[in-house]
Amino acid sequence: MGEEQGAGQAPVERDPAIRIVEYEPGWPAEAARELERVGAVLEDVAVRLDHVGSTAVPGLAAKPIVDLQVSVAALQPQSSYVEPLEALGYLFVPFATSPEYLFFGRPSERPRTHHLHVCVAGSFEEHRHLAFRDLLRADPAAAARYEAVKRESARLHPEDRVAYMAGKEGVIREIEALALGRS
Repeated sequence: MGEEQGAGQAPVERDPAIRIVEYEPGWPAEAARELERVGAVLEDVAVRLDHVGSTAVPGLAAKPIVDLQVSVAALQPQSSYVEPLEALGYLFVPFATSPEYLFFGRPSERPRTHHLHVCVAGSFEEHRHLAFRDLLRADPAAAARYEAVKRESARLHPEDRVAYMAGKEGVIREIEALALGRS
């Protein structure tokens, strides 16, 4: 896979085309299998394991990447979960945008089938992901709006992951505000 690098920046993988696919009824079972694998290697540090993101919302179209969340008591020492997750084929992405959670992708090269977020149990990040998922599960209108924005952003930015994500940012913030106000 090709990489690009600017002065003083970490290498950035070239993105495969962004695809939004119809909801796959097998996603929850795949998430459960993967959470079992992850839980087995993180049994000493995982406080909570969750299926989050669009693939956790029945009926919602999504990128075919299962999002998982592992809640831990503390993000340090990272070796307590980075090494076991790498042994399962996850790539640790240390330059994620938030210092409050860590990000992993599997397999290590794109296209990825799984994204895994590690956050502190009881943290805002843990709560935000769960509240967002739960609101989309409970509110079909919000889920439909989010799906429409995702599809449009993927159509406009099929090979630019940063622009695709920026295109969704407004609706994500609106839904998060609703979700966090309800929880």
